[in-house]
Amino acid sequence: MAEHRAAAYLVTVALALGVLANIPAAVQSIGVCYGVNGNGLPSASEVVQMYQSNGITGMRIYFPDADALQALSGTNIELIIDVANEDLASLASDRSAAVAWVQTNVQAHQGLNIKYIAAGNEVGDQGGDTGNILPAMQNLDAALAAAGLGGIKVSTSVSQGVTAGYPPSQGTFSASYMGPIAQYLASTGAPLLANVYPYFSYVGNQAQIDISYALFTSPGTVVTDGDKEYQNLFDALVDTFYSALENAGAGSVGVVVSESGWPSAGGTAATTDNAQTYNQNLIKHVGQGTPKRSSAIEAYVFAMFNEDRKGPADTEKHFGLFNPDKSPAYPISF
Repeated sequence: MAEHRAAAYLVTVALALGVLANIPAAVQSIGVCYGVNGNGLPSASEVVQMYQSNGITGMRIYFPDADALQALSGTNIELIIDVANEDLASLASDRSAAVAWVQTNVQAHQGLNIKYIAAGNEVGDQGGDTGNILPAMQNLDAALAAAGLGGIKVSTSVSQGVTAGYPPSQGTFSASYMGPIAQYLASTGAPLLANVYPYFSYVGNQAQIDISYALFTSPGTVVTDGDKEYQNLFDALVDTFYSALENAGAGSVGVVVSESGWPSAGGTAATTDNAQTYNQNLIKHVGQGTPKRSSAIEAYVFAMFNEDRKGPADTEKHFGLFNPDKSPAYPISF
């Protein structure tokens, strides 16, 4: 998760305009992001056992962790593997580097159910060269195809900061590099991976966003957008991505929510009650789709563990469903 995401997410403030004035009197796939920026975390094999015992069917890892990949073999857990942002430049400039990456991190590991490879995570937000994203994706696609692994889709994971526009039907990409990426995804049939955080939108604009709208607990329609009615901010944010894709000429591209969560401590509205409410409601909700797209949403909760080495904001340390000793941070059911 980008450490400066809160600033980037302030661009989503427009999604809340007029919200208060408008307030009237079976999941396809749910995964969890597995980060390792914490002390005392369980071994990868223990973590995989936790996924299985809790009925978690998907995992996202932020680099090709050999221990995790070995532990996942034969489990059929659906997997997103990130290419580390610092590796994008070499993959973008040299197709043989992409071939080597695929050989080392995909072909060398048997018995995996890899769905997506993410060419970087929030590259622009973290100060990376966004010009590397598309050529890295192209070279990875070519390397996978040459290895007979074309069924693995290549995408990139982006924050809400790449979109703008209110209401959701007016969503566009505010980042110029996103148009060519969206059109490329349309050509390959891969989805856009989007990190969607109502928490940051709420914290950045508490005067205009009611917390119930962010927590899926609003009693009714909050925003009306043409013939679409929005009862939660999550749907509005996801549909803003869909509108941005349409406006970029890539309306066929799906959206996979590659991160979403709520912190249980460390900042505004960061309580165990709110974190449990948001994440449990998210798990229940994604099977319903959004007002714009009725099909179930594939989503990954951030994150499996509280990670005490994250920062600088204290909330970054408290997004976990579990503590490092494997005890639940709060009750959650998949």
